[in-house]
Amino acid sequence: MAEGQEDTERSEDPTQKRLDEALERGDVVKSQEVNTWFVIAGGALLLMAFSGSMANGIATTLRGLIAHSGTIRVDGRGFVGVVEKLSLEVVAAVAIPLLLLVLAAVVGNMVQHRLVWSTEALTPKFSKISPMAGFGRMFSKQALANFVKGLVKLALIGTIMTALLWPERFRLDALVRIDPIAMLSITQSLGLQMIGAVVAVLAIIAAADYFFQYRQWFERQKMSVRELKEEFKQTDGNPEIKAKIRQIRQARSRKRMMAAVPEASVVITNPTHFAVALKYERGMNAPICVAKGVDAIARKIREVAGDHSIPIVENPPLARALHATVEIDQEIPSEHYQAVAEVIGYVMRLNRAVAGGKA
Repeated sequence: MAEGQEDTERSEDPTQKRLDEALERGDVVKSQEVNTWFVIAGGALLLMAFSGSMANGIATTLRGLIAHSGTIRVDGRGFVGVVEKLSLEVVAAVAIPLLLLVLAAVVGNMVQHRLVWSTEALTPKFSKISPMAGFGRMFSKQALANFVKGLVKLALIGTIMTALLWPERFRLDALVRIDPIAMLSITQSLGLQMIGAVVAVLAIIAAADYFFQYRQWFERQKMSVRELKEEFKQTDGNPEIKAKIRQIRQARSRKRMMAAVPEASVVITNPTHFAVALKYERGMNAPICVAKGVDAIARKIREVAGDHSIPIVENPPLARALHATVEIDQEIPSEHYQAVAEVIGYVMRLNRAVAGGKA
């Protein structure tokens, strides 16, 4: 039961590889409220920066249209020409603000994630047209969050509008009786206050929605224990295969080491737990370790040394120290020079004595 839950339950945080794959599929953190805020905030800035130039451009166009209304032909091709000219002049007046609004919408996406080009979202999926899947989406956590967001936005914006306009209710009643120039000034001031309040409220909602969407996205990317193991196998290799390769390498290393034991000058032992085979020839700076091991490997080193008449010297402290400090094919450390020299000197004297006896 527990193993089955590990295979299906997504309880583990996603790896970086999993997050990168989600990005490649186009599955990214995306809050529509953030996009909306950037567009509305950008629109508010554009109104303050370009409203005058846009109004003058459109007013100039309409003024010319009215001034020459008597000479404008509205029959057949003439009417089409008037509409085309009027459309081009209006588009020219609002082209830059519209481009900036598009840029604001793009920036709204870029602050949430880097640009992604993926066709997976365009691929037809049965779940998108399935009535049951659509019914599930209607009553999902995301749908509930969207509903709550809508209510919160309506409540907050309505409250702020009421708070701004209620003190001005008597001035608003009097607008119909005052000079149009003064009326424009009052409406402009109130309009800017309302836009500023809306932008501020939407900023708070956008920030909260982004964190909610991020948590939702992060939860979707979570992995089961089995998925983690599979990814580990794909990225770092199958642990069983790696262990097998490691065993093969160790076996080959031991084989090469045992082949070098017959070339040793002496084998220093513990006597049973440690064995270190050293090679020394005239001209060497220091003896070299050609083999070492503990327990079974130490026993094998002693057997090979015995078969090839390599001297075996029991010196437990020196054997343990050499095994801990020297590696295969390396010179012994300088702190062991004297002790090893005494052993090799003893072996050389023994060899001379044996040779003299034979003579």
